Amino acid sequence: MLKVVDIEFIRRKHYVEGWSIRKIAAQLEYSRQTVRKALKSAEPWAYTLKQPRSCPVMDPHRERILQWLEEDRTAPRKQRHTARRIFDRLVHEHGFGGNESTVRRYVAKLRRESGDPNIQPFFVLTAEPGEMAQVDWGQATVNLDNIKTVVYLFCLRLRASGVPFVYAFRHDRTEAFLEGHMRAFTWLGGVPQKVVYDNLTTAVRKVLSGHQRELQERFITLRSHYLLESVFCNRAEGHEKGSVENLVGYVRRNALVPVPCVQSMDELNQRLLVWCEKERNRLMAAWTEERQGLRAIPEGDFRPCITHLLPVSDFSLITWERNRYSVPTSCIGDVVQVDVYAERLAIYHHHALVAEHPRSLGRNQTSLHLEHYLEALARKPYAVTHAAVVRNLPEPYQAVREHLCSQDPSGYREMVQVLLLHREFSAQTVREALIASLATGRLTADEVRQTILNRRTERAPDGVEVPANLADISVPVGDPRCYDDLMERSA
Repeated sequence: MLKVVDIEFIRRKHYVEGWSIRKIAAQLEYSRQTVRKALKSAEPWAYTLKQPRSCPVMDPHRERILQWLEEDRTAPRKQRHTARRIFDRLVHEHGFGGNESTVRRYVAKLRRESGDPNIQPFFVLTAEPGEMAQVDWGQATVNLDNIKTVVYLFCLRLRASGVPFVYAFRHDRTEAFLEGHMRAFTWLGGVPQKVVYDNLTTAVRKVLSGHQRELQERFITLRSHYLLESVFCNRAEGHEKGSVENLVGYVRRNALVPVPCVQSMDELNQRLLVWCEKERNRLMAAWTEERQGLRAIPEGDFRPCITHLLPVSDFSLITWERNRYSVPTSCIGDVVQVDVYAERLAIYHHHALVAEHPRSLGRNQTSLHLEHYLEALARKPYAVTHAAVVRNLPEPYQAVREHLCSQDPSGYREMVQVLLLHREFSAQTVREALIASLATGRLTADEVRQTILNRRTERAPDGVEVPANLADISVPVGDPRCYDDLMERSA
């Protein structure tokens, strides 16, 4: 094939200097057909194969590979042959001695020739400012309180500006899914018109035909409150929301490397929000435009929780996800409303909030609050010796219990009176008073109460300034010996 400088030389000799095609071919040792091609166009041309080149290394395996690709059409999507797997099978099952790169090129060619349905075109997506956001879950590993822990990342990215929002939860259940939206819209200061999702079970109850879905009730409530439109990807087509798919990996590589060492989820999320703010500042020009396109957050509160009605056992406990939580003993035998949030449980009885607990994500754990059992302890004081709600109290409660119950067989009654101080004072106040009382050995309920009151009483000032008009007044001091005379007379 001629180079562009050769073509230029031929064309100049013919059209400028008048050389004939015969003379050019003879002098430059090119065929006349090649010279005519150069005179016809100054563009270089490529050699066109009249028939496919043979591939002696791969052709013996052609039919075998085509058979495997054909079988893949009915195999599960995630269990089909990759070029790497085809290479491995050829090596181990058929003694193939070529390179993997050769197999990759050959397989790609066969896929094109056979019309493989897995080869699909992709489109560059765009959206108007405020029109679209995409949501997905991801996972990452962190050192949480010196324990290697897998956390779940709620990821939302605005399509027009690319501004991301990421928040970490200890799970990816419905409550976290709802709270992630609420936090994202609050942080963004607005709501996009539509949000694109996978067919995740926290939103979709059942996949119908096309893009139709039967949705979960709480997700419908979310859409209704924020007035957003939801769009769901086709099955197994996560690339349809590729912007947020890329965000999951991007945040892991850029915000969570090296692996964060944090003491709490709040600390981790503070780091993530700082990173999100840096990304927003980096995209400030596009964000400023997109911010104008977001809808205002509707008035009213949205509760990111699921609600259940649960019975209260004779132990004044409710059970949720194999974990038990205490409620006041006045609720025994009744049904309470439990609002389950991502990280806590709020319990209502007759529409009044009666208990709140941090949410346990393990199994067979029991969360007990002392104030829920004070009325019962007042009626059954001996239970204080072995009741779990008392035994689980931190120091100095255990030291006080040991002291009172070991000094007097009926000391458990005094211990109950000490615990009943929680009706009057906060737990922190009582605890500090118990620490002070242990140092002095004064541990009765009256003594502990007096310690609290003493701590609350303001100290008298060291000195009082006497007004000038009173400074010269002298008050005589009586002689108490006069009372001795009165005592003698009375005798």
